[in-house]
Amino acid sequence: MPCYRRSCLFGWNTALQGSTSNCTLLFEGNESSSIVPNKIEHTDEFRCLDKAAVVVEDQEMKDSHRPWLLCTVTQVEEVKILIRMLPIWFTCVFYSAAMSQTATTFVQQGNAMNTKIGSFSVPAASMNSAEVIFMLVWVVFQDSVVIPIARRYTGNPMGLTLLQRMGVGRLLAIPSLAAAALVETWRLRSVKAGHNLSIGWQLPQFVILACSDVFCGIAQLEFFYAEAPASMRSLCSAFQFLAMSLAYYVNTLVVALVASVTTAWGGKGWLPADLNDGHLDYYFWLWTGISVVNYVVYTAFARRYTVKKVVGQ
Repeated sequence: MPCYRRSCLFGWNTALQGSTSNCTLLFEGNESSSIVPNKIEHTDEFRCLDKAAVVVEDQEMKDSHRPWLLCTVTQVEEVKILIRMLPIWFTCVFYSAAMSQTATTFVQQGNAMNTKIGSFSVPAASMNSAEVIFMLVWVVFQDSVVIPIARRYTGNPMGLTLLQRMGVGRLLAIPSLAAAALVETWRLRSVKAGHNLSIGWQLPQFVILACSDVFCGIAQLEFFYAEAPASMRSLCSAFQFLAMSLAYYVNTLVVALVASVTTAWGGKGWLPADLNDGHLDYYFWLWTGISVVNYVVYTAFARRYTVKKVVGQ
């Protein structure tokens, strides 16, 4: 961590002086130095931070006892990696918030439906087990069918890159939430018609979300580990779980805002205690829109993302 503080501190102090366009002035460190075990190739992004690695005259010799005044290219690049990962991580929070609907509003929707399937009574919360089952099925299908086909067209041994897998996962979250909104619309119509929609109609939204999770969940863990600086891999691996934790707070905030806004004029709002009097379908459409925006933002940053390249690999 000290090297990142040095890079940020010195980069901030020198950024005001402008960026450097001469890469030959950048300090690479000694080949035998233990400070830089895995050298990272220089990139042209955030060039203002490169000033932290610029050698001015005999600065390398003068500052041997003041290492905070001169950073290696790798140390600067590691800071750049963290900056590049932030927007990707930010979209992980909203993706995880959309995924959290399976444990919250999907269950509430199921409780308001006819839980009888034949002679069996299906608890609404147990529908999450269907998602797990379909995830297991989709993992086998993906490894045996999807990845080989993708490998043939992309030439990538992995079939799809980690960023592409994360993009597919975010994309699939959109039809899942749209399906939930449509099911809720049909459920409200069935209530008005005097009967209740079967909980089996929830299966499509769980199936699509299971596919989304298979693409995105594992890819996000691999991405943060693979792209993390060597000394921060354990910490960066926790980014996925941090995003999942914050997602529940985001979900709670959205629910509070929706409840506050939709009841401001004295109505029951979208999310009353009795869902038959509300509009949970509007809430799902809201999350569909949020997921669309999240996907667009992710795509914009993913297209511009520079993958880490270690010298010699």
